[in-house]
Amino acid sequence: MNTIYYDNQFNQNELFILALLVITITLMIVLPKRFPLSLSIMYFIIGIFMGIIFDHSSSVEPFDYYDVNDSSRFEFFDFISYIMYGPFTYLIIYFYDKLHIKGYKNSLYIIFLTAFGIAMEWICVQMGIFHYKNGYQILFSVPIYLFVNSLYLIYFHLTKKYLKTSFG
Repeated sequence: MNTIYYDNQFNQNELFILALLVITITLMIVLPKRFPLSLSIMYFIIGIFMGIIFDHSSSVEPFDYYDVNDSSRFEFFDFISYIMYGPFTYLIIYFYDKLHIKGYKNSLYIIFLTAFGIAMEWICVQMGIFHYKNGYQILFSVPIYLFVNSLYLIYFHLTKKYLKTSFG
């Protein structure tokens, strides 16, 4: 497979990733604490894990639907871009818990998160972070966002249930 190069400079795509990381991690730090540190770290890590699973698996053979950042090869900033998902996942769970979302509002929250994810993906395409190929279109990401955001909320409920049974 030949390597495709989109860019070979440190510029807007890397700066955007770093800015998002600084903003979202700062937000995590300044918001009042809602979870034990160990759980906060787990929410952060599950986001990175899901990003790696879904982004990386759909961006390599046999699918190869898009490239990340400056080339079709895996680079250091590709890894950094996966870290972006950590604070977003923490914040998704944080606000879900803070807003005490229940019942049909779960579906509305997941739809909102999916719309937000699509908007962020569109911005990432504009910034040169994602480069679609092989017929991929942004709307193909909708079922992935619906699924992943649902998993985040299920994971939150499982950890919350575990904490209640383990610690009182």
